[in-house]
Amino acid sequence: MKIQIINNSGHALPNYETIASAGMDLRAVLTEPITLNPLERAIVKTGLFIELPIGYEAQVRPRSGLAAKKGVTVLNSPGTIDADYRGEIGVILVNLSNEAFVVENGERIAQLVIARHERAEWIEVSELTETSRGAGGFGSTGTK
Repeated sequence: MKIQIINNSGHALPNYETIASAGMDLRAVLTEPITLNPLERAIVKTGLFIELPIGYEAQVRPRSGLAAKKGVTVLNSPGTIDADYRGEIGVILVNLSNEAFVVENGERIAQLVIARHERAEWIEVSELTETSRGAGGFGSTGTK
């Protein structure tokens, strides 16, 4: 799939790090570092603008290493970039750790996954078919 992109970041285009990678790393574009204190959040720009085909979205997801090692993650995970959005990709980062975290220019802050999606058409009915699970949710199937 080919996707048009404007790269105003000053960094290389996002790319797949391995042959089986689903996501491409997004990098921060900053004129000066941002300090995220515990429980603070900020929208961090990437300098990237994309044009997705209709029927696709781009999902902004956390980087597992940043979340596990530093407690910094994407707040609205996954963030969705719709096919008709033409603005700059921004990442809402939140620091869930007990220590300040400094975001530097060029730092890998999130990953981008391109995904196909369907559009639903609602059909109103008065009842749904029964299943063995029924209305059970929120842990109703157990933990082990």
